[in-house]
Amino acid sequence: MTLLPDPIRWDGGKVVIIDQTQLPHSEKFLSSDNYRDVCEWIQSLRIRGAPAIGIAAAYAAALAAFEFASKDEIDDKLDAALTDIHKTRPTAVNIKNVLARLRKLNLQGKNVGEVFLNEAHRILAEEINACEKIGRFGLELVPDKAVILTHCHTGGLATGGYGTALGIIRAANEAGKDIMVIADETRPLLQGARLTAYELQKLRINFKLIVDSASGIAMKKFKVDLVVVGADRIAANGDTANKIGTYNLSILCKEHKIPFYIAAPISSFDISAKSGEDIPIEERSPDEVTHFQSCRSAPENISVYAPAFDVSPADNIAAFVTERGIIRRPFRENIAKMIG
Repeated sequence: MTLLPDPIRWDGGKVVIIDQTQLPHSEKFLSSDNYRDVCEWIQSLRIRGAPAIGIAAAYAAALAAFEFASKDEIDDKLDAALTDIHKTRPTAVNIKNVLARLRKLNLQGKNVGEVFLNEAHRILAEEINACEKIGRFGLELVPDKAVILTHCHTGGLATGGYGTALGIIRAANEAGKDIMVIADETRPLLQGARLTAYELQKLRINFKLIVDSASGIAMKKFKVDLVVVGADRIAANGDTANKIGTYNLSILCKEHKIPFYIAAPISSFDISAKSGEDIPIEERSPDEVTHFQSCRSAPENISVYAPAFDVSPADNIAAFVTERGIIRRPFRENIAKMIG
């Protein structure tokens, strides 16, 4: 099996990522010892996926702490840098959770950069471990000879390693189950066509790529057994924000009586959000809709609505697969129990 490149790592005082905007055509790596560069990578989707940007935020915080030579405390300059990191992408809760975790660390008598860096290493290791467990728990939901539909990209590149929804698919393949994957292209930036197809091909998993608008007919034609997607933020009641187009899939699953599963680590749950109404939805540049790779595909001077995410209501979701186990209904009570 061909190994996938590391999406993010620490090397010689620098953060190193694979530039996901260049895939699948080029495996280009970027490195920097400046937290501002990491912020730009997150904003420009050079690194993306809720767990992965949480990891990147932790390493960016460490770089900021080293730059400002903080000791014993988070001073004004470092506090401002952490605020800048927090603002990079608003919908995924992982950045918020990671920075809150760093702020709670005992810093007295310690070099803040070293403390943050060690915690970033732990966060990376935890996310990889969580994904491997998600894959194992998700196995029970995948029948042999299953046809699985997925949306956007939820593999190792999006999570630090292994993957969430794609991790379940990967685990099923490794367990010897005969599966076929239907991958949505995922407009407007084609994360499914560029990244999910890239990982599935590398892992030698049987798949077909479809345009987003073919999901309904694909469910019918290929007799899809389940749909599994990732999550950027899950509210206390189970409402789930994920890549734009996920809500459409949840409705199609309801119509076709197909179970619709969310695969996500505990770090993607936000119990402070009572429902999807409390989840901020990031809007991206209109250029992402009117252009592709700098080539204009729409008329000039038009109005564009470009949300990066939508919210699938809890009523459309069959279950959540986490590293602690499967969460079934009633969601509000069982999410609270699982989060602890």
